[in-house]
Amino acid sequence: MKSPRLESGGLIPDSFTDFYRREWRDVVGLGFVLTGNRWVAEDLAQEGFAVACRDWDRVAELDKPGAWVRRVVVNHSASWFRRRTAERRALARVGNPAAVPGLDLDAEVAEVWTAVRSLPKRQAQAMALVYFDGMSIVETSQVIGCSPETARTHLKRGRQALSKRLGAKEDDDAR
Repeated sequence: MKSPRLESGGLIPDSFTDFYRREWRDVVGLGFVLTGNRWVAEDLAQEGFAVACRDWDRVAELDKPGAWVRRVVVNHSASWFRRRTAERRALARVGNPAAVPGLDLDAEVAEVWTAVRSLPKRQAQAMALVYFDGMSIVETSQVIGCSPETARTHLKRGRQALSKRLGAKEDDDAR
């Protein structure tokens, strides 16, 4: 194993650096499908990895440190939505609603993820973790902090709501 490198005034073990490089893109993607904003997604991912780096000795011992970072991102995205809602209300009171730029996506894909973000929080999180990140129900339940049965229920209700909103027929065999 290589020796630790000096970065930003502290030592970062190469194993964390490898972990970061391996997981960064998918964690940012998860943040994006949860928030619809590339810049916020990158901030959320950076926050998650900063906490993981700070506690790397403990996080590295986990079976799935990537799931742990995703949980941080999921929790911080919920906080972001609360702040965003408060900001929108304040801006509406002063008559200056602002649009926030996002990534350019295919119109159909953008419509789906916009619809996912309009679902209740846990349903949207379950949908993003399963369909964007490819996690199993058990992994999803660990990230959002519930039982696998509850995660399966969130996913099923999310699919049902999306089917109604998007006018699609739900596939009963889907995960």
